[in-house]
Amino acid sequence: MRAYLDNAATTPMAPEVIEVMADVMKNNFGNPSSQHSFGRESKAIIEHARRSIAQLIHAEPKEIIFTSGGTEADNMAIACAVNDAGVTRIISSTIEHHAVGHSIDAHKKVKFEQVKLSPTGVVDLNHLEELLKTGEKTLVSLMHANNEIGTLLDIKAVSNLCRKYGALFHSDTVQTMGHYPINLKELDIDFITAAAHKFHGPKGIGFLYVNKNLKMTPLIHGGAQERGLRGGTENLIGIAGIAKALELANHDITEHQNYVQGLKSYMIDELKKRIPGVEFHGEIEPAKSLYTVLNVKFPDFEHKSMMLFLLDLDGVACSGGSACTSGASTGSHVLRGINADNNRPNVRFSFSRYTTKAEIDYALEKVEKVVLGQLVK
Repeated sequence: MRAYLDNAATTPMAPEVIEVMADVMKNNFGNPSSQHSFGRESKAIIEHARRSIAQLIHAEPKEIIFTSGGTEADNMAIACAVNDAGVTRIISSTIEHHAVGHSIDAHKKVKFEQVKLSPTGVVDLNHLEELLKTGEKTLVSLMHANNEIGTLLDIKAVSNLCRKYGALFHSDTVQTMGHYPINLKELDIDFITAAAHKFHGPKGIGFLYVNKNLKMTPLIHGGAQERGLRGGTENLIGIAGIAKALELANHDITEHQNYVQGLKSYMIDELKKRIPGVEFHGEIEPAKSLYTVLNVKFPDFEHKSMMLFLLDLDGVACSGGSACTSGASTGSHVLRGINADNNRPNVRFSFSRYTTKAEIDYALEKVEKVVLGQLVK
Protein backbone atom coordinates (compact mmCIF):
# COMPACT_ATOMS: atom_id res chain seq x y z
CA MET A 1 0.00 0.00 0.00
CA ARG A 2 0.98 3.64 -0.47
CA ALA A 3 -0.38 6.83 1.08
CA TYR A 4 -0.35 10.12 -0.80
CA LEU A 5 -0.46 12.89 1.82
CA ASP A 6 1.15 15.76 -0.10
CA ASN A 7 -1.92 17.37 -1.62
CA ALA A 8 -0.77 20.88 -0.73
CA ALA A 9 2.03 20.33 -3.27
CA THR A 10 -0.33 19.01 -5.93
CA THR A 11 -3.54 17.02 -6.14
CA PRO A 12 -4.43 14.10 -8.41
CA MET A 13 -6.54 15.14 -11.36
CA ALA A 14 -10.24 14.42 -11.20
CA PRO A 15 -11.36 11.85 -13.80
CA GLU A 16 -14.04 14.25 -15.04
CA VAL A 17 -11.36 16.88 -15.69
CA ILE A 18 -9.25 14.42 -17.65
CA GLU A 19 -12.31 13.55 -19.78
CA VAL A 20 -13.00 17.19 -20.60
CA MET A 21 -9.37 17.86 -21.49
CA ALA A 22 -9.12 14.71 -23.62
CA ASP A 23 -12.20 15.76 -25.55
CA VAL A 24 -10.69 19.19 -26.27
CA MET A 25 -7.40 17.59 -27.33
CA LYS A 26 -9.24 15.33 -29.78
CA ASN A 27 -11.69 17.81 -31.22
CA ASN A 28 -10.42 21.38 -30.79
CA PHE A 29 -6.96 22.13 -32.15
CA GLY A 30 -7.67 25.54 -33.68
CA ASN A 31 -5.73 28.59 -32.54
CA PRO A 32 -8.14 30.72 -30.49
CA SER A 33 -6.87 33.85 -32.25
CA SER A 34 -7.71 32.51 -35.71
CA GLN A 35 -10.82 33.95 -37.36
CA HIS A 36 -12.01 30.75 -39.06
CA SER A 37 -14.44 28.27 -37.52
CA PHE A 38 -11.70 26.13 -35.95
CA GLY A 39 -10.32 29.14 -34.13
CA ARG A 40 -13.75 30.43 -33.14
CA GLU A 41 -14.62 27.07 -31.59
CA SER A 42 -11.46 27.16 -29.48
CA LYS A 43 -12.10 30.77 -28.48
CA ALA A 44 -15.62 29.81 -27.41
CA ILE A 45 -14.20 27.17 -25.05
CA ILE A 46 -11.96 29.78 -23.43
CA GLU A 47 -14.72 32.32 -22.98
CA HIS A 48 -17.13 29.70 -21.63
CA ALA A 49 -14.49 28.72 -19.09
CA ARG A 50 -13.93 32.35 -18.15
CA ARG A 51 -17.65 32.90 -17.60
CA SER A 52 -17.94 29.69 -15.57
CA ILE A 53 -15.07 30.65 -13.26
CA ALA A 54 -16.34 34.21 -12.88
CA GLN A 55 -19.79 32.94 -11.93
CA LEU A 56 -18.37 30.54 -9.32
CA ILE A 57 -16.44 33.30 -7.53
CA HIS A 58 -19.07 36.01 -8.19
CA ALA A 59 -16.85 38.12 -10.42
CA GLU A 60 -17.22 39.45 -13.95
CA PRO A 61 -15.65 37.53 -16.84
CA LYS A 62 -13.48 40.51 -17.80
CA GLU A 63 -11.88 40.34 -14.33
CA ILE A 64 -10.42 36.86 -14.98
CA ILE A 65 -7.00 36.54 -16.65
CA PHE A 66 -5.70 33.05 -17.40
CA THR A 67 -2.06 32.45 -16.42
CA SER A 68 0.41 29.58 -16.23
CA GLY A 69 -0.36 29.14 -12.53
CA GLY A 70 -0.32 30.80 -9.14
CA THR A 71 3.26 32.06 -9.31
CA GLU A 72 2.70 34.04 -12.48
CA ALA A 73 -0.62 35.33 -11.16
CA ASP A 74 1.00 36.59 -7.93
CA ASN A 75 3.78 38.26 -9.93
CA MET A 76 1.24 39.95 -12.20
CA ALA A 77 -0.79 41.25 -9.26
CA ILE A 78 2.21 42.80 -7.51
CA ALA A 79 3.55 44.27 -10.76
CA CYS A 80 0.14 45.81 -11.48
CA ALA A 81 -0.01 47.40 -8.04
CA VAL A 82 3.49 48.88 -8.34
CA ASN A 83 3.66 49.78 -12.03
CA ASP A 84 0.08 50.79 -12.73
CA ALA A 85 -1.56 51.73 -9.42
CA GLY A 86 1.35 53.78 -8.13
CA VAL A 87 1.94 51.79 -4.95
CA THR A 88 5.01 53.02 -3.05
CA ARG A 89 4.82 50.57 -0.13
CA ILE A 90 3.93 46.90 0.27
CA ILE A 91 2.88 45.35 3.56
CA SER A 92 3.24 41.57 3.73
CA SER A 93 4.50 38.92 6.15
CA THR A 94 7.44 36.60 6.74
CA ILE A 95 5.42 33.49 5.88
CA GLU A 96 4.16 34.31 2.40
CA HIS A 97 4.85 31.96 -0.49
CA HIS A 98 8.04 32.77 -2.38
CA ALA A 99 5.90 33.69 -5.40
CA VAL A 100 4.91 36.74 -3.36
CA GLY A 101 8.04 37.30 -1.27
CA HIS A 102 10.49 37.10 -4.14
CA SER A 103 8.24 39.18 -6.37
CA ILE A 104 8.16 41.91 -3.74
CA ASP A 105 11.96 41.74 -3.46
CA ALA A 106 12.23 42.32 -7.21
CA HIS A 107 10.55 45.73 -6.86
CA LYS A 108 13.50 47.32 -5.12
CA LYS A 109 12.21 50.91 -5.26
CA VAL A 110 9.12 50.07 -3.23
CA LYS A 111 9.18 50.30 0.55
CA PHE A 112 8.52 46.96 2.25
CA GLU A 113 7.12 46.40 5.74
CA GLN A 114 6.14 43.23 7.56
CA VAL A 115 3.09 42.84 9.74
CA LYS A 116 3.54 41.11 13.07
CA LEU A 117 2.44 37.50 13.46
CA SER A 118 1.49 35.33 16.41
CA PRO A 119 3.53 32.15 17.11
CA THR A 120 0.88 30.27 15.11
CA GLY A 121 1.09 32.60 12.11
CA VAL A 122 -2.00 34.71 12.80
CA VAL A 123 -1.76 38.25 11.43
CA ASP A 124 -1.82 40.97 14.10
CA LEU A 125 -4.69 43.13 12.82
CA ASN A 126 -3.95 45.93 15.28
CA HIS A 127 -0.40 46.19 13.96
CA LEU A 128 -1.67 46.09 10.39
CA GLU A 129 -3.98 49.01 11.13
CA GLU A 130 -1.14 50.98 12.68
CA LEU A 131 0.92 50.44 9.54
CA LEU A 132 -1.96 51.54 7.33
CA LYS A 133 -2.59 54.77 9.23
CA THR A 134 0.37 56.52 7.57
CA GLY A 135 -1.68 57.12 4.44
CA GLU A 136 1.02 55.94 2.03
CA LYS A 137 -0.12 54.42 -1.25
CA THR A 138 0.01 50.79 -0.12
CA LEU A 139 -0.55 47.24 -1.30
CA VAL A 140 -1.31 44.68 1.39
CA SER A 141 -0.35 41.17 0.24
CA LEU A 142 -1.35 38.40 2.65
CA MET A 143 -2.20 34.82 1.77
CA HIS A 144 -5.63 33.42 2.60
CA ALA A 145 -4.17 30.27 4.13
CA ASN A 146 -0.57 29.35 4.66
CA ASN A 147 0.56 26.45 2.48
CA GLU A 148 2.88 24.99 5.14
CA ILE A 149 1.16 25.51 8.50
CA GLY A 150 -2.44 25.95 7.40
CA THR A 151 -3.24 29.09 9.43
CA LEU A 152 -6.18 30.99 7.92
CA LEU A 153 -6.29 34.74 7.43
CA ASP A 154 -9.36 36.72 8.48
CA ILE A 155 -9.59 37.89 4.90
CA LYS A 156 -12.76 39.92 5.45
CA ALA A 157 -11.21 41.86 8.34
CA VAL A 158 -8.09 42.63 6.29
CA SER A 159 -10.25 43.71 3.36
CA ASN A 160 -12.18 46.10 5.61
CA LEU A 161 -8.96 47.63 6.95
CA CYS A 162 -7.58 48.10 3.45
CA ARG A 163 -10.71 49.89 2.32
CA LYS A 164 -10.80 52.02 5.46
CA TYR A 165 -7.31 53.34 4.73
CA GLY A 166 -7.40 53.32 0.93
CA ALA A 167 -4.96 50.45 0.43
CA LEU A 168 -5.02 47.83 -2.32
CA PHE A 169 -5.40 44.23 -1.20
CA HIS A 170 -3.89 41.14 -2.84
CA SER A 171 -4.44 37.68 -1.38
CA ASP A 172 -2.72 34.53 -2.60
CA THR A 173 -5.70 32.15 -2.58
CA VAL A 174 -3.88 29.28 -4.28
CA GLN A 175 -4.41 26.92 -1.31
CA THR A 176 -8.02 27.94 -0.65
CA MET A 177 -9.50 28.28 -4.12
CA GLY A 178 -11.85 25.35 -4.63
CA HIS A 179 -11.75 24.54 -0.92
CA TYR A 180 -13.78 27.48 0.41
CA PRO A 181 -16.59 29.43 -1.24
CA ILE A 182 -15.28 32.77 -2.52
CA ASN A 183 -17.81 35.52 -3.14
CA LEU A 184 -16.22 38.62 -4.59
CA LYS A 185 -19.51 40.51 -4.38
CA GLU A 186 -19.19 40.31 -0.60
CA LEU A 187 -15.39 40.37 -0.31
CA ASP A 188 -13.93 43.70 -1.41
CA ILE A 189 -10.52 42.76 -2.77
CA ASP A 190 -8.33 43.79 -5.68
CA PHE A 191 -6.39 40.64 -6.62
CA ILE A 192 -6.73 36.92 -5.93
CA THR A 193 -4.85 34.03 -7.52
CA ALA A 194 -5.47 30.37 -8.32
CA ALA A 195 -3.66 27.28 -9.62
CA ALA A 196 -5.72 24.40 -11.00
CA HIS A 197 -3.47 21.62 -9.73
CA LYS A 198 -4.32 22.52 -6.12
CA PHE A 199 -7.96 21.50 -6.67
CA HIS A 200 -7.69 18.40 -8.87
CA GLY A 201 -7.06 20.21 -12.13
CA PRO A 202 -4.05 20.21 -14.48
CA LYS A 203 -0.66 21.74 -13.82
CA GLY A 204 0.47 24.75 -15.79
CA ILE A 205 -2.78 26.71 -15.67
CA GLY A 206 -4.17 29.22 -13.21
CA PHE A 207 -5.86 32.58 -13.15
CA LEU A 208 -5.61 36.05 -11.72
CA TYR A 209 -8.65 38.02 -10.66
CA VAL A 210 -8.12 41.76 -11.07
CA ASN A 211 -10.76 44.19 -9.84
CA LYS A 212 -12.34 45.82 -12.89
CA ASN A 213 -11.64 49.28 -11.48
CA LEU A 214 -7.88 48.78 -11.85
CA LYS A 215 -5.93 49.36 -15.03
CA MET A 216 -3.18 46.91 -15.89
CA THR A 217 -0.29 46.73 -18.34
CA PRO A 218 0.93 43.31 -19.50
CA LEU A 219 3.73 41.44 -17.78
CA ILE A 220 4.11 39.19 -20.84
CA HIS A 221 4.22 40.96 -24.20
CA GLY A 222 3.78 39.54 -27.65
CA GLY A 223 0.12 39.33 -28.57
CA ALA A 224 -3.41 40.54 -27.95
CA GLN A 225 -4.49 37.48 -25.98
CA GLU A 226 -6.33 37.94 -22.68
CA ARG A 227 -7.49 41.38 -23.78
CA GLY A 228 -3.90 42.35 -24.46
CA LEU A 229 -2.86 41.66 -20.86
CA ARG A 230 -0.95 38.40 -21.40
CA GLY A 231 0.64 37.66 -24.74
CA GLY A 232 0.96 34.13 -26.05
CA THR A 233 -1.35 31.49 -27.46
CA GLU A 234 -3.70 30.38 -24.71
CA ASN A 235 -3.42 27.00 -23.02
CA LEU A 236 -6.75 25.85 -24.39
CA ILE A 237 -6.63 22.36 -22.87
CA GLY A 238 -5.61 23.66 -19.47
CA ILE A 239 -8.26 26.37 -19.49
CA ALA A 240 -10.96 23.78 -20.18
CA GLY A 241 -9.51 21.72 -17.34
CA ILE A 242 -9.37 24.48 -14.73
CA ALA A 243 -12.96 25.48 -15.37
CA LYS A 244 -14.17 21.90 -14.93
CA ALA A 245 -12.00 21.40 -11.84
CA LEU A 246 -13.36 24.52 -10.14
CA GLU A 247 -16.91 23.51 -11.02
CA LEU A 248 -16.38 20.10 -9.40
CA ALA A 249 -14.63 21.60 -6.38
CA ASN A 250 -17.51 23.94 -5.68
CA HIS A 251 -20.09 21.17 -5.98
CA ASP A 252 -20.94 19.86 -2.49
CA ILE A 253 -18.07 21.92 -1.09
CA THR A 254 -19.39 21.67 2.48
CA GLU A 255 -19.47 17.88 2.22
CA HIS A 256 -15.86 17.88 1.02
CA GLN A 257 -14.83 20.18 3.89
CA ASN A 258 -16.46 17.99 6.50
CA TYR A 259 -14.96 14.80 5.08
CA VAL A 260 -11.40 16.10 4.84
CA GLN A 261 -11.58 17.88 8.20
CA GLY A 262 -12.65 14.56 9.70
CA LEU A 263 -9.51 12.91 8.34
CA LYS A 264 -7.31 15.70 9.65
CA SER A 265 -8.89 15.63 13.12
CA TYR A 266 -8.54 11.86 13.21
CA MET A 267 -4.84 12.09 12.35
CA ILE A 268 -4.28 14.75 15.03
CA ASP A 269 -5.94 12.58 17.68
CA GLU A 270 -4.05 9.45 16.64
CA LEU A 271 -0.69 11.21 16.55
CA LYS A 272 -1.27 12.48 20.08
CA LYS A 273 -2.03 8.93 21.22
CA ARG A 274 0.86 7.25 19.44
CA ILE A 275 3.76 9.73 19.60
CA PRO A 276 4.72 11.14 23.02
CA GLY A 277 5.61 14.83 22.84
CA VAL A 278 4.13 15.46 19.40
CA GLU A 279 3.07 19.06 18.70
CA PHE A 280 1.64 21.02 15.77
CA HIS A 281 2.67 24.18 13.96
CA GLY A 282 0.12 26.83 13.13
CA GLU A 283 -3.52 26.83 14.12
CA ILE A 284 -5.26 23.45 14.23
CA GLU A 285 -8.70 24.60 15.41
CA PRO A 286 -10.99 24.01 12.39
CA ALA A 287 -12.33 27.57 12.25
CA LYS A 288 -8.80 28.98 12.12
CA SER A 289 -6.99 26.37 10.05
CA LEU A 290 -6.98 25.16 6.46
CA TYR A 291 -8.57 21.73 6.68
CA THR A 292 -6.28 20.23 4.04
CA VAL A 293 -2.96 20.95 5.83
CA LEU A 294 -1.42 19.58 9.02
CA ASN A 295 2.14 20.54 10.04
CA VAL A 296 3.53 18.22 12.72
CA LYS A 297 6.45 18.87 15.05
CA PHE A 298 7.80 15.50 16.13
CA PRO A 299 9.97 14.87 19.19
CA ASP A 300 13.69 14.72 18.58
CA PHE A 301 14.94 11.25 17.62
CA GLU A 302 18.07 9.68 16.24
CA HIS A 303 17.06 9.31 12.61
CA LYS A 304 15.20 12.61 12.24
CA SER A 305 17.23 13.76 9.22
CA MET A 306 16.11 10.63 7.37
CA MET A 307 12.45 10.83 8.33
CA LEU A 308 11.03 11.89 4.97
CA PHE A 309 13.31 9.45 3.15
CA LEU A 310 12.28 6.55 5.39
CA LEU A 311 8.59 7.38 5.03
CA ASP A 312 9.02 7.56 1.28
CA LEU A 313 10.62 4.11 1.28
CA ASP A 314 7.51 2.87 3.05
CA GLY A 315 5.26 4.50 0.46
CA VAL A 316 4.16 7.55 2.47
CA ALA A 317 4.30 10.79 0.47
CA CYS A 318 4.56 13.92 2.62
CA SER A 319 6.89 16.90 2.79
CA GLY A 320 9.05 19.04 5.02
CA GLY A 321 7.47 22.21 3.65
CA SER A 322 6.55 23.77 0.33
CA ALA A 323 7.26 21.65 -2.75
CA CYS A 324 8.60 24.79 -4.41
CA THR A 325 11.61 24.79 -2.06
CA SER A 326 12.15 21.04 -1.74
CA GLY A 327 15.59 21.36 -3.32
CA ALA A 328 16.73 23.94 -0.79
CA SER A 329 18.75 23.08 2.31
CA THR A 330 17.98 26.18 4.33
CA GLY A 331 14.87 24.85 6.04
CA SER A 332 11.41 26.32 5.96
CA HIS A 333 11.19 30.11 5.77
CA VAL A 334 7.64 29.78 7.12
CA LEU A 335 8.80 28.05 10.30
CA ARG A 336 11.59 30.58 10.67
CA GLY A 337 9.02 33.31 10.18
CA ILE A 338 7.07 32.19 13.24
CA ASN A 339 10.26 31.43 15.22
CA ALA A 340 9.49 27.71 15.31
CA ASP A 341 11.99 25.11 16.47
CA ASN A 342 13.67 23.96 13.27
CA ASN A 343 15.88 21.52 15.18
CA ARG A 344 13.02 19.09 15.64
CA PRO A 345 11.69 17.13 12.67
CA ASN A 346 8.78 18.93 11.02
CA VAL A 347 6.53 17.21 8.50
CA ARG A 348 3.60 18.54 6.50
CA PHE A 349 0.79 16.11 5.78
CA SER A 350 -1.90 17.39 3.43
CA PHE A 351 -5.18 15.88 2.34
CA SER A 352 -7.82 16.02 -0.38
CA ARG A 353 -11.29 14.67 -1.04
CA TYR A 354 -9.65 11.59 -2.56
CA THR A 355 -7.65 10.80 0.59
CA THR A 356 -8.93 7.73 2.46
CA LYS A 357 -8.92 6.75 6.12
CA ALA A 358 -6.95 3.67 5.11
CA GLU A 359 -4.18 5.93 3.84
CA ILE A 360 -4.18 7.84 7.13
CA ASP A 361 -3.97 4.61 9.12
CA TYR A 362 -1.14 3.32 6.95
CA ALA A 363 0.77 6.59 7.32
CA LEU A 364 0.26 6.58 11.08
CA GLU A 365 1.68 3.07 11.29
CA LYS A 366 4.78 4.05 9.32
CA VAL A 367 5.27 7.32 11.19
CA GLU A 368 5.12 5.47 14.50
CA LYS A 369 7.64 2.94 13.21
CA VAL A 370 10.11 5.64 12.13
CA VAL A 371 9.78 8.01 15.06
CA LEU A 372 9.90 5.35 17.75
CA GLY A 373 12.99 3.88 16.15
CA GLN A 374 11.39 0.64 14.95
CA LEU A 375 13.23 0.86 11.64
CA VAL A 376 13.30 -2.89 11.01
CA LYS A 377 10.48 -5.27 11.85
